[in-house]
Amino acid sequence: MRRFLILAGLAAILLPTARAACPALLQHTQPRLQDEKPVDLCDHAGKVVLVVNTASYCGFTGQYKSLEALDATYRGRGLVVLGFPSNDFGQQEPGSGAEIAAFCENTFGVKFPMFAKSHVAPGAGRSVNPLFASLAQRSGQAPKWNFHKYLISRQGDAVISHASAVDPQDPRFLKDLEKLLRAK
Repeated sequence: MRRFLILAGLAAILLPTARAACPALLQHTQPRLQDEKPVDLCDHAGKVVLVVNTASYCGFTGQYKSLEALDATYRGRGLVVLGFPSNDFGQQEPGSGAEIAAFCENTFGVKFPMFAKSHVAPGAGRSVNPLFASLAQRSGQAPKWNFHKYLISRQGDAVISHASAVDPQDPRFLKDLEKLLRAK
């Protein structure tokens, strides 16, 4: 029992410290796509984070394949890809969480974390996902369409924005990714 109390006390001391070490940009909890279980984005602190808004019925939907390849190639070097479905542009993500999850897995074999559908850009009467609001403010660019990409440095002090038309395998994108992965 005493060992449990010591460990519980140690956890109480360390958890606020770990949260404080998490970059402000990642201090958000997001519901997971499959079951809406809350996920603390601080779990990805210390990694290069790629945040992308997605849609199942968009001309850029094929980028799921590039994103999955990117995740597989760079995960070991500290990259995490986070997908955020949104129906904000062209009504191209009308499905439920279960439908979106099945589409991503069955069509593109997506294994990187996906989150519940949310609003990623300002619009009449809608509340923007706080992570996307922060990213737009930091980068000066809000998503204008599906598959807008934000690269966040390990410390959360740099955000690089790439428009929808820039594929994750594009040399310009890969140059920015490599730069952030090399920085410790």
